[in-house]
Amino acid sequence: MIDTGNTAWITTATILVMFMTVPALALFYGGLVRSKNILSILMQCLICTAVGSILWVAIGYSWVFGTSLQGTALGGVIGGFDKAFLHGVTIHSVLAPAHIPELTFVLFQCMFAVITPALIIGAFAERMRFSAFLLFTILWSVIVYYPMAHFVWGGGFLQQMGAIDFAGGTVVHINAGVAALVTALMLGRRTGYRPGRPIPATNVPFVFIGAAMLWLGWFGFNAGSGLTADGLDANAFLVTHLATAVAAVTWMTIDWIYSGRPTCVGMCTGAVAGLVAITPAAGSTDVLGAICIGLITSTICYFMVAFVKRVCGYDDALDAFGVHGIGGIIGSVLTGVFATKAVTGGVCGALYGDWHQLGVQLIATVFGIVFSGVLTWIIFVIIDKTIGMRVDTRVEEEGLDIYEHGESAYNI
Repeated sequence: MIDTGNTAWITTATILVMFMTVPALALFYGGLVRSKNILSILMQCLICTAVGSILWVAIGYSWVFGTSLQGTALGGVIGGFDKAFLHGVTIHSVLAPAHIPELTFVLFQCMFAVITPALIIGAFAERMRFSAFLLFTILWSVIVYYPMAHFVWGGGFLQQMGAIDFAGGTVVHINAGVAALVTALMLGRRTGYRPGRPIPATNVPFVFIGAAMLWLGWFGFNAGSGLTADGLDANAFLVTHLATAVAAVTWMTIDWIYSGRPTCVGMCTGAVAGLVAITPAAGSTDVLGAICIGLITSTICYFMVAFVKRVCGYDDALDAFGVHGIGGIIGSVLTGVFATKAVTGGVCGALYGDWHQLGVQLIATVFGIVFSGVLTWIIFVIIDKTIGMRVDTRVEEEGLDIYEHGESAYNI
C-alpha cells in the first residue's frame, strides 16, 4: 500500500531539491563571478541537471541502490546492474518502509546526484573549458559520486559500519568540497587573482536570491531525507532552519567585528555554511546540537575563507572548499558528538556517552576526503592530458560567455 502523505511530501521535497541547482545555485554562484562569466555558471549548472539526470536513470540508480552484485568483490563498490535504465521499476514498485513509489525515490535521489558535481563549480569558476567540464562531470559522477553514495546509503561498508549521514554530509559536501580543492589547485589561480584581494561579486542581489532559494530548497534536501512525513521530518526541518540562522548571524557578527561592516554576501555565505554542516546531523541531533553546529561551523568556515585561503594562496574562486568541504567535514564529525537518542531512538554521540560513534564518523570523514581527493586528481589528469582543462589566457581575460557560448548576459 502506498502512503499518500509520505508520497506527497517526498514529491514536494524532490521539487525543492531540484530547485536548489536551477535556479538557486546558478544564481548564487552566478552573482559572485564577474559579469563576463555569469552565463558560463548558468550553463554549467544547467548541464549538470540535464546530463546528471540522464546518467542517473541509465546507470546511477542501479549502481547505488541495485542488489545484483551483493556478496561479490565489485558489490563493495556498486550495487549492481539489475536496475539499469530502471529495469523492473514500475508504477507498482513500492519502497518500504516509507511506502512511497520507488519512482518517486528514484527522482528524489536523482536531484542529489545532480547538485553534487554542480557544487564543485565554485572552485574553478571563470577558467575551465565547457567541454572539459562536461566530461569531468560525467566521469566524476560515475567514478566518485555513485560509489560514495553506495558506501553510505546503498548498503556499502560505511553504512554497515554505522556511519551517520542523514542527507549528504559525506556523500555530497565532503565529496564535492574536496574535489573542489583538488581542481582549484591543479588549475591554478585565475589571471590577475591576488591572495587577500578577493574579486567583488558582480550581482549581490543574485547572491541574495540564490542563497534564499538554497535555504528554502534545503528543507526538501534535509527534511525529505527521512522519506516520511512524521516527527523525524519535523525535527530535520527545525534543526536545519535553526542551524542556518545561527550560522548566518555568527558570520555576520564576525564580519562586522573584523571588517567593520556586516555584509550581505558574508551573511549569505554563513547561511550556506550552516545548511551544509547540519545536513549529516539533521536526522540525529536536537536544538542544542543545531545551535552548536551552526556556531562552530560558521566560525571555522569564516577563518578558512578569510585567512587560510589567503595565507595558502590557492584560488578557490567561490569558496566551494572553504564552505562546502570544510562545512561538510565539521558537520560529519560533530554528528558523532551531538547525535541524541531523543531523535535517533538509539544511537547517540560523544556528548551523550557514546565515543564509538564519534570514531565511526571520523573514519567515514577521512575516507571521504581521501577517496574523493585521489580519484578527482586522476580524473583531472586524464582530461587535462587529452582535451585540456583550462581556457586560453585571452578567453579568460575577455570572458567565457562570449568565447565558450557566443552569448553575453548583458547587452546594453
